[in-house]
Parts: sequence; C-alpha cells; structure tokens
Amino acid sequence: MSYEVHDFEREVLQRSYSVPVLVDFWAEWCAPCRMLAPVLERLAARANGRWVLAKVNTEEHPELAYRYGVRSIPNVKLFVDGQVVDEFVGALPEYVIERWLEQALPSPHRKLLQQAEQLLQAQRISEAQSLLEQVLAAEPNNEAARALLAKLLLFAEPERARELVAPIEPGSPYEELAESIRTLAPLLQLSSPEQLPEAPVRPLFWSAVQALQRGDYAQALEHLIEVIRTDRYYFDDAARKTCIAIFKFLGEEHPITLRYRRDFSSALYI
Repeated sequence: MSYEVHDFEREVLQRSYSVPVLVDFWAEWCAPCRMLAPVLERLAARANGRWVLAKVNTEEHPELAYRYGVRSIPNVKLFVDGQVVDEFVGALPEYVIERWLEQALPSPHRKLLQQAEQLLQAQRISEAQSLLEQVLAAEPNNEAARALLAKLLLFAEPERARELVAPIEPGSPYEELAESIRTLAPLLQLSSPEQLPEAPVRPLFWSAVQALQRGDYAQALEHLIEVIRTDRYYFDDAARKTCIAIFKFLGEEHPITLRYRRDFSSALYI
C-alpha cells in the first residue's frame, strides 16, 4: 500500500493536489523506522484511498532530507496541495498516529469549503449555505463547515447558529468565532428592553442591542463603549463581552474593529 519515491515532484508534490500524501522519511539502518513501517502500512490499507503512503530513503535522497529539514528519522510528513501541513518524528504507537491523522488530515470536502468561503466573500449567501449544508450532511463533525454556517446564519437563525458551534471546544482554530457567536446569539433573540436588568443604563444597552440586530456594528459599538464608561459591570459585564465578541466575529483586521479598538480599550481604564 506504499511506494518508494523516485520522482518527488510528480509522486508527492503534484499528487498531493488530488490526495493527501503521507511521506515516511526512513533508512535501512534505522531500527525505529523498521518498527514504524508496518504500522503505517496497516493504516494506509485502512484509509481506503483517503490518503496514500510514500517512502523516501534518506540515504538515497539526502537532498530531500535537507530540503525538508529532516534531522532524525523516522520522520513522517503530511503533504497537501504541495505543502507540508503536519508531521511527527519517531516510532509512535498506532493509536497515537491514528489520532494524529484524524487531526492532521484535511476534510475530503475542503474544495467545497473553499468554494463556500469565496461565495460568502461575494455575498452569494444562499449558494454558500447550500454548499455548507452539503458538507455537514456528509461530515457532521467538520468544524470549519459548522463555524462558517453558524456565521452565515447568526442573524437569521441565532438559535441554530448557537447549536452549530456548541461542539467546538477550546483549542479549536474556530474557538474565538464560536465564542463570539455564543455571546451574540442571545442578544439577537431579545425582543424588548424589559428582558434586560433594570438600571439607568438599560436604555443605552438596549439601543446597542437594536443596532446589533440591524447589523449596524459601528452604532452598536458606540453605544456599548458608552455603557462601559457609564456602568462597566451592568448585566454581568455584558458591554465589554459584546464588544469583544463583535471584534472576534468581524476579525481583527476588519475596518470597524480597527476603528473602535482604541476607544474600547480606553473606556476600560477610565
């Protein structure tokens, strides 16, 4: 289920654009390499073509070992779209490698996800949603699809958006987006100021909620920052938490985030 590499450009780099290629850098004299080889063969046989196993003898191809920074062997690198996306060193137990593969392997639907992201950027929302629903139907645990769909649905279906990000845990690359959705979704479901705690600052916070519900992030942030200046800990510090959630939802490089970050920070230390 593996092949010895003779033409690295064609057999690894080019091939990795169509299927992930797991490359085992090894040598005949290396005892741990001989221990690892049958483990990788078994895993490759069970992969059913989701990825393929290639072997590079570092004695025969020292230039490849140098090129990819192989300093000790066995060294196993996962190539996707011509690039190393993850790796490990040493003869790890089979169950550890299986767990590593689960995390390291890209989704078989990554092309659809890329298309969905492009559609979102072009504001072709219904088409993006259709692709993301398709990915989730085939791969329910795909965190990228869950996070993107939740972001897309937050204003139209806030409760479903919360449900979508519920399984996303700390350490995930989508942790910050998921946390922002968990913070914003309940506010988007409010229908009257009476649902908020009584306080002099309540009308101002309600104005922020209404602006947020309209998708007017700038107005929402202005009101929230004023709440922070007036009554910092109103509603369990909700103004501060909501500002951070908006920044994370939009992204740190978004113009609105860049515009209001300084005012937000200064309000915290008045």
